[in-house]
Amino acid sequence: MRVKGFKFSAVASGMRYKKRADLALIVSRTPAAATAAVFTRNICRAAPVAWSSDLLNGGRAPAPRAIMVNAGQANAQTGPEGLEHCRLSAQWAARELGLGPDEILLASTGIIGQPMNMVALEKAIPRLASGLKSDKASGPEAAGEFAKAIMTTDTVPKTASAPLRVGGGGGPAALWGCAKGAGMMAPDMATMLAFIVTDLPAEKTFLQKALKRCADATFNRVTVDGDTSTNDSLFLMSSGAAGGRTVAGGRAGEAFEEGLLAVCDSLARQIVRDAEGATRLVEVVVAGGRNKQHARLAAKTVAESLLVKTALYGRDANWGRILAALGRSGALFNPDRVEIDLDDVPWVREGRDNGREEEAAKVLNEREYRLTINLRAGLSRHSYLTCDISHDYVDINGSYRS
Repeated sequence: MRVKGFKFSAVASGMRYKKRADLALIVSRTPAAATAAVFTRNICRAAPVAWSSDLLNGGRAPAPRAIMVNAGQANAQTGPEGLEHCRLSAQWAARELGLGPDEILLASTGIIGQPMNMVALEKAIPRLASGLKSDKASGPEAAGEFAKAIMTTDTVPKTASAPLRVGGGGGPAALWGCAKGAGMMAPDMATMLAFIVTDLPAEKTFLQKALKRCADATFNRVTVDGDTSTNDSLFLMSSGAAGGRTVAGGRAGEAFEEGLLAVCDSLARQIVRDAEGATRLVEVVVAGGRNKQHARLAAKTVAESLLVKTALYGRDANWGRILAALGRSGALFNPDRVEIDLDDVPWVREGRDNGREEEAAKVLNEREYRLTINLRAGLSRHSYLTCDISHDYVDINGSYRS
């Protein structure tokens, strides 16, 4: 789906990977109507997170025009040199694009602790900028190449789009987004890079609030391995190229947020499907929580339990691991009232086996299913997307750096 007002480019820089695109660029043809972002809550923040957060939150970049991304080197825990490399990266990109360095947002992903290959980066940026001159730079093919270039251990690119019907006197509008992420995935934010663009004119404060709500409902309910990275960044940029009234709330805002939620949800699910070594995608739903906090604690603990995740991998109908995880979650409930369903199979009733192991085993063999837990302690509800942990996860992460 084409989103008006944006161009994309991707090249092989040789910064880390050989013979594959690993440096990518999104540029708004005109000063973006608004840009919003959500970043990692990990206090060990990568230099590009600090750079972009400072530009957006410090008021130095009210209308950023570009986002440059590199894959393979995180530029995290690299000391003052890391921030200097960000400054140089933005300066080099700005020079080629005819912009100011404060108009260039940055994102990186890859190995922590290694300095950036700035020699390769400086050589690659002119080629990256030159790619924007292509007639195809504003089309879906270029956007798809951008999505491929940001991958690390991902096995497939992850993209999503949605049309927008909000009225306001402008032309047809749309949302398009892509994400990368397969490991070091947990809430606050879910470990990833994600980039969403829209041609709908939108007010910055509204855009930021809408993005935060959608991130909390999707990316912040994803967990692969319980780890949160140093580089998590989610950007939403509006070109305003569709024209019409600027959206700042009301019915138009609700319609926009519905589309944004759909894009974020699709990307979050794609991330878990492609999790490192995963063979199962499971939605863990906790109902009947005493309050919202208890429902969230229960769902998060079950979704991140290594014993539960290994049972999912082994297709082992061992619901005792789920009860044990619930018991240490901090949620208050009566274990003798708990109910557990696998899709529509009533697996556990009154905290005891319900004689449905054979049916439960069939569900456990499915590629995707829902695990629903009713604590019967209240009315609150929360959910997480999780996956199993396999031998391949250990192999991938045991040799990632080498």
